[in-house]
Amino acid sequence: MDPVMAQTEKAMLRGEDQCAPASPGGGNRTETKSTCIEISNCNLVSASLCKDPHYRRLAISSIVCGLSCIGIMSLIYSVQAREATNPEKSQKLSKQARKYGLISIAVWVTILLIFPALVVLVSYVLTFID
Repeated sequence: MDPVMAQTEKAMLRGEDQCAPASPGGGNRTETKSTCIEISNCNLVSASLCKDPHYRRLAISSIVCGLSCIGIMSLIYSVQAREATNPEKSQKLSKQARKYGLISIAVWVTILLIFPALVVLVSYVLTFID
């Protein structure tokens, strides 16, 4: 576990405030109460720093930045993994979501790389025909 995260969680359990450093690289110096932020919701902190166990972000990225029909399959598996009550089934569905997400992005990148190569090849062949 990250030492900063562990320190933050210990402080939250004790009910202390976390203070921001006075300046970037300022060490352990702290400012007045106005720059202190109270961390009262553990889920808020862990949501921004945690690993996505069901690959929901990958699924959404594969819809936007990949082949969307395969990306939708990834999102379906991701949602099913989150809703599954059995941990083994959830892990299996998460692996499926990851697999389809990566396939979606890989296929899209392949299409983007192969299409210009095919256009160049066809134009090269057509110059010999004329």
